[in-house]
Amino acid sequence: MTKDLVEAVKWYRKAAEQGHVKAQYNLGRAYGLGEGVPTDPEGAVKWWRKAAERGHAQAQFNVGRAYGIGEGVPKDLVEAVKWWRKAAEQGHAEAQCILGGAYYEGEGVPKDLVEAVKWWRKAAELGYAEAQYNLGRAYGLGLGVPKDLEKAVKWWRKAAEQGYADAQYNFGVAYAQGLGVPKDLEESVKWWRK
Repeated sequence: MTKDLVEAVKWYRKAAEQGHVKAQYNLGRAYGLGEGVPTDPEGAVKWWRKAAERGHAQAQFNVGRAYGIGEGVPKDLVEAVKWWRKAAEQGHAEAQCILGGAYYEGEGVPKDLVEAVKWWRKAAELGYAEAQYNLGRAYGLGLGVPKDLEKAVKWWRKAAEQGYADAQYNFGVAYAQGLGVPKDLEESVKWWRK
């Protein structure tokens, strides 16, 4: 069987128009990527919103992203946060990380470092490297949590081991300066090299 994106879109549309949530999401994805149909950000958001309203976490995240960058809809950070929160509450790690960032920056919600850390921790515990780095940074600087270099290093290590460059750098600094770990210049160079 050969791949036929136009045919796939035809069947996604039939199912989506009957309320099939995954088909609605996939039809939005097709419009977003221009697979089997011309790229149409407004069409993508239209179908993602239908799936999002029925509880599809990735569609909720995508609708939030659309509002966050103003693609297919006017930019609206309050609306973006609303949709990211829905996805985050379902355990969507990237949405949790971005929601934490929204609280950290005060974008679309009032600035709240404790709330930022709460969402970063949820995503970090799911293994999301950027959130692990952010949580380590929060502990390293005492942002929303008491300063704790050992906890900072713990989270940077987790992100660094996944290849997250900023965490590798910070992990190297920790070894170079003996912050939360014994001073070890060879170990610091190893992580900086990565």
